[in-house]
Amino acid sequence: MLDIKFIRQNPEQVREACRRKRIHVDLDKVLALDAVCRESKTSFDSLKGEQNRRSKELGKVAPTERAAALDGLKQLSQDVKQAEAQLSEAEASLRTLLLLVPNVLDPLVPEGRDDSENKELKRVGSPREFGFKPRDHVELGVGLDILDIERATRIAGSRTYYLKNEGVLLEMAVLRFALERMMDKGFTPMSVPHLVRSEAMEGTAYLPGGEEQAYRTQGDDMWLIGTSEVPVTAYRMGEILNHAELPLKMAGISPCYRREAGTYGKDTRGLYRIHQFQKVEQVIVCRADEGESKRWHEVILANAEELLQAMELPYRVVDVCDGDLGRPQVRKFDIETWMPSRNGYGETHSASRFHEYQARRLELRYRDEEGKVRYCHTLNNTVIASPRILIPLLENHQQEDGSVVIPLALRPFMGGRERITPRG
Repeated sequence: MLDIKFIRQNPEQVREACRRKRIHVDLDKVLALDAVCRESKTSFDSLKGEQNRRSKELGKVAPTERAAALDGLKQLSQDVKQAEAQLSEAEASLRTLLLLVPNVLDPLVPEGRDDSENKELKRVGSPREFGFKPRDHVELGVGLDILDIERATRIAGSRTYYLKNEGVLLEMAVLRFALERMMDKGFTPMSVPHLVRSEAMEGTAYLPGGEEQAYRTQGDDMWLIGTSEVPVTAYRMGEILNHAELPLKMAGISPCYRREAGTYGKDTRGLYRIHQFQKVEQVIVCRADEGESKRWHEVILANAEELLQAMELPYRVVDVCDGDLGRPQVRKFDIETWMPSRNGYGETHSASRFHEYQARRLELRYRDEEGKVRYCHTLNNTVIASPRILIPLLENHQQEDGSVVIPLALRPFMGGRERITPRG
């Protein structure tokens, strides 16, 4: 969340962020509650100071005045408790509203209503021109006997799937390939909890506001993660790091679960929008330095691009417009990979920069070279997400006979297999 001092000093900049991100927050109420908190804190501190002073002087009071002094101290103690309760209530109300205030935007973020107005920055590779009628990934997967959506739907409902045979190997191959690439770049691989407490979801800004997209367990306060960003970014929550530890470079691997609420009738065929998937996520925790944050944003974007290039997949990079930008992001780049069945690019990666927004929620701090405690900056980006990445892999590398050629980069993780061929 934003520092209340920043909001107090830059209200118009925050209002502009609300307007551009299409997020309604009563900022006047936020500022009014801030004033109440400051007044309550002044009153509490004054009463507490008076209580301490009288307690210290009690031993000097004459015996004839001791009873009256004790009665006065008792009343003062009640006043202190009341003032403390009022302060706690005001601070809790203010925090509830602060969690809804969006992050400010990088000046370079383009304006736009939704994802259709994201700004294309570059294209890499050219869509393949087929000399035959290409199949989509569902038809390919069924013919290769590596995908079964029909039986999965009977067992688990819509937006579910079975992978089998070489389909399982292909998914494991892209995940392992991605993880080893990140390890080569100095990232710490992490297998993470799939269930987390509300503090971790709130700390990474998935709560409040994302409740409809997440699965919550009954009987306790636990959530299934929609991305390993949550447990990885929260890994050092509540700690004060040493500046020499930074940057933290972590790569989390996990299953991910999303309800996909509000997408009824959208992307219903195949593997594009499903409830459960696997992902490798890269997370950076660095110093509170604008230039350093920007550099890491470019690095994590390039990391994902390298994987797509190695898998010989055409893609483009877009600068996400303000109307498509989430509450916590300062700026976000999406990578969209060419998917022949969609006759267009489909999102496969999102690279986000948050500044202190997540760190303030998580109490994730560091002590700088001068001994000052500061909030960290955080960033993240997809390394690879499956089975969505299987869509362009299967469709772009398909052959006329229904087989699929495995890119050279993945063959070591596929037992040396060069292609997947139809069965029967």
